[in-house]
Formats: sequence, C-alpha cells, structure tokens
Amino acid sequence: MSWKKWTRGRLTALAVCVLLPWGAAACATGEAHEGTVSPSPVGKVLDTTDETGRNLREVPARNAPAVAVEVTPDPAGGWDVRLDLRHFRCSAPDARPAAVLGRGVVDLLVDGRRVARLHTPTHHLAAGRVPHGTHQITARLYADDGTVWAVHGKPIENTADITVSDAETTEHPRTGTPPTTRGT
Repeated sequence: MSWKKWTRGRLTALAVCVLLPWGAAACATGEAHEGTVSPSPVGKVLDTTDETGRNLREVPARNAPAVAVEVTPDPAGGWDVRLDLRHFRCSAPDARPAAVLGRGVVDLLVDGRRVARLHTPTHHLAAGRVPHGTHQITARLYADDGTVWAVHGKPIENTADITVSDAETTEHPRTGTPPTTRGT
C-alpha cells in the first residue's frame, strides 16, 4: 500500500468520525431537512375531544393549518370534492404515526359521519352517499397520530352545504339534471 492511499484512507476515516456527530445533531434538530421535521411534540394535546373521541391538538393560530372545501356536481354522477389546503400537506397512507405540524390526513364527513379518510386534496363522493335533502360536507384535519388539529379549542375544519333534489335521486346520473351546490 502506498503512503498516499494509507493517508487518504486515514484522513477520510478521521473526517467521518469528526463530522458524524454534527450530522446526527442536525438530524435531531430538524436542520438536516431545513427544519421540516420536529422530533419534539407539536402543540398541546387538550383533554377536549371531537365527537369521535379523538383529542384536540392545540396549535397557535399564526401559521396554523387551514382547509377550504369546494363541492361540485360530477356530470357522471356523485360529487367532486376539492380541498384548498394552507400550511398543510397530506401524508402518505404509511406515514409514521407522529404529529408533525402541517402534516396529516383529512377526514371527510357527511352530516357528521366519516365517509372517507383522504391522503390527497381531491375525492369523488358517490351519489349514494348523499341522499335527498340538504347536507353538510365537512373536511377536518388530523395529525398522523390521530389527534385533531385545533386552534382556540376548536377543530380545524371547514364545511360546504349541498342540496340534492328529488330529480337527482331518481334520475339516471348521465341524463338527470345536475345537482346544485351552496358553499359556506
């Protein structure tokens, strides 16, 4: 082995030993990923729960996640739900069950009953899920650990009202009159 190869190998090993603790410290503080991952608990878990029994996770209003809901009739039948998410990204279905500010899943509720857990900001709601009458379509934000994101003790959610007439419930979806929507 030449002197240069031996020296280069030793210097590389020395550099790794010196820099490794710095890299580990950066990972622990979230700096390795530009502060996007926080190993410490986020917000404060409250004793208050939503109607499903899940605890609220209080975060400051400034830069808190937010959601807006738009529901439009699908000409082929049913409803298209589009979410406008602010300071929030949907997690993958296999995400680690931990609370990370600005990440999680969205529960889609019809009249207070969960009909879907969303990992994307769009969803098709089948016509059979929404019978005749006026209904509330609610999108509520959850952390990956199952807690409900909240501000001022209230879940972070938004609701749109839709009205389904007799024509939509009895006519074939491709030939019937499109349903009407009313956003709130």
